[in-house]
Amino acid sequence: MNFATNQANSGLAAADNMPGSGHLLSADSITGDEVCNMQDEKLGKIQDIMLDVNDGTIRYAVLSSGGFLGMGDRLFAVPWKAFTLDAHNKRFLLDVDADRIKNAPGFDKDNWPNMADPSWNSTVESYYAR
Repeated sequence: MNFATNQANSGLAAADNMPGSGHLLSADSITGDEVCNMQDEKLGKIQDIMLDVNDGTIRYAVLSSGGFLGMGDRLFAVPWKAFTLDAHNKRFLLDVDADRIKNAPGFDKDNWPNMADPSWNSTVESYYAR
């Protein structure tokens, strides 16, 4: 399921009709959602969400990019705060160009980094800092 197919189940439809309310989406509802940049280039899809259980926040979205039919994809942990919800087009926006994603610190599906490592965290956060 993704944002496009699970909008009614996620509470987004109801939240849109309430003044001053924000968007609430389940992690399952955004898995597979498209990520584009501001030039409308497709960067990849959200594969997973990483939660910081100590402070109860979403820390990263894992972006899958660069493969063909799911083969050879590289994964990128992108700080959640770097994304913008594009509810109208049912996708997320990331303000980076396609080459920047290709050169981002990434990993493969069988070799995930230790995302709790402060050094790794600092590298990723600074890479996407605006």
